[in-house]
Amino acid sequence: MDASQVIIRPVVSEKSYVLSAANRYTFRVHPNAHKTQIRQAVQELFDVHVVEVRTLSVKSKPKRRGAGAVSGRTRAWKKAIVQLREGEEIPIFHGLAALD
Repeated sequence: MDASQVIIRPVVSEKSYVLSAANRYTFRVHPNAHKTQIRQAVQELFDVHVVEVRTLSVKSKPKRRGAGAVSGRTRAWKKAIVQLREGEEIPIFHGLAALD
């Protein structure tokens, strides 16, 4: 699997923004990707050294629209939290710091 297929997109949320201050970055990844593939993809795409990779599967949640007439579920997806070597960073959230 190619590195651009493993890493789908960064997760931008309040929690991931707080984790980025501790050199931990959150990504949405391919559901079949394992930790070694995620580590290699992040190192290749962002030219950094990965210390640790943690993965988790985000379960789907029930959702309703209208007066309960249409019900369904959100998609299940896989999330990876990647910790980088001290002193390295990925410039994903730097644009958001200017808004504070």
